[in-house]
Amino acid sequence: MKFKTEIKPYHAAAGGLGSLKSTTRFVFESKQILKNMRNLLRVNQAKGFDCPGCAWGDDNKSTFSFCENGAKAVTWEATRRIVDGSFFAEHSVARLAQQSDYYLEYQGRLVEPLRYNQQTDHYEPISWDEAFSLIASHIRHMSTPDEMALYTSGRASNEASWLYQLFGRMVGTNNFPDCSNMCHEASGVGLKRSIGVGKGTIRLADFDQADAIFVFGQNPGTNHPRMLHSLRHAADNGASIVTFNTLRERGLERFADPQKPLELLTPKSGMISSAYYQPKLGGDMAAVRGMVKALLETDRQLRAEKQRGLFDDAFIAQHTTGVDDWLAAVEATTWEAIVMQSGLSEAQIREAAGIYQRAERVICTWAMGITQHKHSVDTVREITNLQLLFGQLGKPGAGLCPVRGHSNVQGNRTMGIDEKPSAAFLAALEQHFDFAAPQTAGYNTVEAIEAMMQDKVKVLIALGGNLAAAAPDSPRTAAAMQRCELLVHISTKMNRSHLLPAQRDTLILPTLGRTEADIQSGGPQFITVEDSFSMVHASEGLNPPLATTQRSETAIVAGIAHATLGSEKVDWLGLAADYNRIRDHIAATIPGFHDFNARCEAPGGFYLGNAAAELRFNTPGNKAAFSAASLPEHLFPQRAQQAPFTLQTLRSHDQYNTTIYGLDDRYRGVYGQREVLFINAQDIDALGFQAGDEVDIETLWDDGITRRVERFKLVPYAIPRGNLAAYYPETNPLVPLNSFGDGSGTPTSKSIPVSLQLSRNTPSLRIA
Repeated sequence: MKFKTEIKPYHAAAGGLGSLKSTTRFVFESKQILKNMRNLLRVNQAKGFDCPGCAWGDDNKSTFSFCENGAKAVTWEATRRIVDGSFFAEHSVARLAQQSDYYLEYQGRLVEPLRYNQQTDHYEPISWDEAFSLIASHIRHMSTPDEMALYTSGRASNEASWLYQLFGRMVGTNNFPDCSNMCHEASGVGLKRSIGVGKGTIRLADFDQADAIFVFGQNPGTNHPRMLHSLRHAADNGASIVTFNTLRERGLERFADPQKPLELLTPKSGMISSAYYQPKLGGDMAAVRGMVKALLETDRQLRAEKQRGLFDDAFIAQHTTGVDDWLAAVEATTWEAIVMQSGLSEAQIREAAGIYQRAERVICTWAMGITQHKHSVDTVREITNLQLLFGQLGKPGAGLCPVRGHSNVQGNRTMGIDEKPSAAFLAALEQHFDFAAPQTAGYNTVEAIEAMMQDKVKVLIALGGNLAAAAPDSPRTAAAMQRCELLVHISTKMNRSHLLPAQRDTLILPTLGRTEADIQSGGPQFITVEDSFSMVHASEGLNPPLATTQRSETAIVAGIAHATLGSEKVDWLGLAADYNRIRDHIAATIPGFHDFNARCEAPGGFYLGNAAAELRFNTPGNKAAFSAASLPEHLFPQRAQQAPFTLQTLRSHDQYNTTIYGLDDRYRGVYGQREVLFINAQDIDALGFQAGDEVDIETLWDDGITRRVERFKLVPYAIPRGNLAAYYPETNPLVPLNSFGDGSGTPTSKSIPVSLQLSRNTPSLRIA
């Protein structure tokens, strides 16, 4: 496929007519116009299906409760194109491996179970019973249960996820690597250490009551566009939106509501950020530290004048511990260090502190720009410290809001997809099902890949996702996966992971998507998901599946479990026949899900609750704990001398996670291409290069492994000097597998030390 390539700055607001045009184009290109128009009217509705895109909450007030990227996800899933045995008869795996990720998924929906034939290099049809029997045989022949790892995508339903973890633990392992390990693990770890719960403390309605919203390290215009509506409403209500983001992102500057005709037909749009700061990559912790340093000065001055201080002394005394140690650390941190690390001036930081000081109710929200660094846990805790200092928990319009990505990634963790399950959760499973659950912590994603390399994991089952493309150090991840004896991919579409056959057996098992009706022997079924605000929603597809050989994720997991374990302790097939039975078991084993089936009938779903939002802190001291961490040593000048540039990976606008819907990134002005490198224009000049030149990017890492990608076009962009940005998965080969966050294990995809060289034998390509 050929695409017109150009770099053309985008001057319009996010959303608006551009978003409407893009949505319309995807609907028409799906060749299922009426079907997808009907689908979009059912997205995030009470009697419809939850959007398969992001995990942003639903306001349940609008007929059109979807965004541009949600529309792409729905139309991408609801295609008439199919991939079956006849397709693979024509295409060898070696040939398909040469194609782009966009090409692979564009071929259509998987519709029948397939097994890789090593002799022919083609996938061939296999019956469901044969597939389940083959998987069970491999599992039974393992030397230890920990030779199996069960990977999970964030789109799996609560029901499928709960059944999946029960199966794994009955086999005897806690090896549950998942996509959360690679994105928001630092949020969960940091929040648990600080406030005793690893989830955000606010609800969606709090955005309408906030006086200020501090947005750290996220790009909602692309990654969770419905958040722009919430930010816009808050700004219209008078809230100050303060953004800390390394790149200038259009969605954080201006937004035109596509549902308002005046904003579609005129240049009218609403400002989002009232203040926009561009810290260096990894500099957010220093920026927050600087804000507190400025606020601490004001607080002490007021107290010296016998006035009331700035901080919420009553809240701190009653609900927290460790504030003195933290404030001592703040005082000991020099402005020189803060300015150097943050990349912001002292005046900018003091300005942000002033906005915070004047606000009575503050929300702090963040995403992967915060969580994919070595010091991410400390940064999450520093943000939490700031909120605790002013008592910004437990009241309307205030709190902490990590914005997670995929639509049920938070629900997966709630359901027990966790390599480090709590003792209470394991005890509940043991009591309810009368078995001995494994107590040893399992592998996270990075650890699972390392274990595959060492032949400690021989069976990998992937419930959705595309591990080969999503994980860091792509060539090493691919080699690790191919060392397995069995790979099982439960998927809706073909992806890169399917083209890395295992040593003995590789299976692709086709599953239903969110848009499709799930009919089991017990009748029509619905599933549930949990959004970023701890709201649990029912989701029920309406389209008939493309083939009778497709099965739901829940039915596939049950089939594997039944073939492996039989039905002595659990009637797996009975659970798959009626998901109400699964929800009854969930209610009996997971706190907050009492009367689960009955509560699913509530319009808009039901709220799980949040102990920290109620000022109950499940920490060792039963109080919120301030963190007194120092600023990270690896960001001080000596590292900058060794690594001239720091690269972050990110998504394009025509992308969701590893799914590539198209080759445009409209808001950043990139069209028809993905091998681009965003760089400060002054850095281009300093290197002696020109915009449009093609460069090779090489990681600077002391492990003897060469990590390099080639021929990336230089695109001048509003980004701090010394910082770079490029799309993943194209730049995932640059992320060292052994570079991960302290305490989180998350790959450091936002802080890769690299150098640049002009590509060899490449004529200079100038950008007009």
